[in-house]
Amino acid sequence: MKVAVVVDSTSYLSEKILAEHNIFTIPLNVVVGDKTFKENEIDNKWYYAEMAALEELPTTSQPSIGDYILLLESLYREGYTDVISFHLSAGISGTCQNARAAAASVDGINVHVVDSEIAAAPLGFLALYAAQNLASKPLQEVLADVNDMKKKHSMNAFFLVDTLTNLQKGGRLSNAQAFIGGLLKIKPILEFQEGKIVAIEKIRTQKKAMLKIEEMLQAEFDKHEGKELTACVIHANAEELGARYKMELEEKFPQVKFVMQEFGPVVGTHLGEGALGIGFTTYKVDVTGL
Repeated sequence: MKVAVVVDSTSYLSEKILAEHNIFTIPLNVVVGDKTFKENEIDNKWYYAEMAALEELPTTSQPSIGDYILLLESLYREGYTDVISFHLSAGISGTCQNARAAAASVDGINVHVVDSEIAAAPLGFLALYAAQNLASKPLQEVLADVNDMKKKHSMNAFFLVDTLTNLQKGGRLSNAQAFIGGLLKIKPILEFQEGKIVAIEKIRTQKKAMLKIEEMLQAEFDKHEGKELTACVIHANAEELGARYKMELEEKFPQVKFVMQEFGPVVGTHLGEGALGIGFTTYKVDVTGL
């Protein structure tokens, strides 16, 4: 048995870490004006500048079934018998659906599609855990572990956005109507619930929202006292803000290993420039180079 780990581009794992752990990636697409780009082939700063200059939001789309088939056929030729394929939540994207359709079209290779029910760093945590444990654990045990990781007691994420406008326009916010009245006056805190993005708090200022997230993290971390926790601060073209928040969190939670990451074009389109995310896992994952 030879097992490949695949993850879509919304994990935002660095090229370095993908190569080091032999993780294959399949990119989602963004459409800017009349041009379509694979999201892992464009510069983030260029993209955020283009998005800010456009009157209409860019659109995003899942990888085509044909792209998946080409990847799976390539892995089959390389001798892989099985693939664990990790993807952003099926509640906000058709990526998982296309992965399953492609898997059914390729003979000779067993594809285990995992709906992460989340995105960004936590999606990357799942792929990294699998890649780092397949040599020491049987495939079925790794699959059981990643399915356990997906549960809220083992992994979660909170997001802070400047405005709900992008999520509203893209149809990615499941309870948008409840928040419409104060769109321009609040800093909403979001969470994935059952694979969908839900606004859970209305906060008046960014600083208060960041402190509220710290309270929620404290409650989460208290449940896992003594465990080796890993967390990631994720920013949308707001590196200075992200670095400052990471330092604050490191001071408050010295028991947690923090790293930093940037939202790429697909997730950045929907959360909007300036968004922050905090994702964590209780499973042991080496995030060096994330």
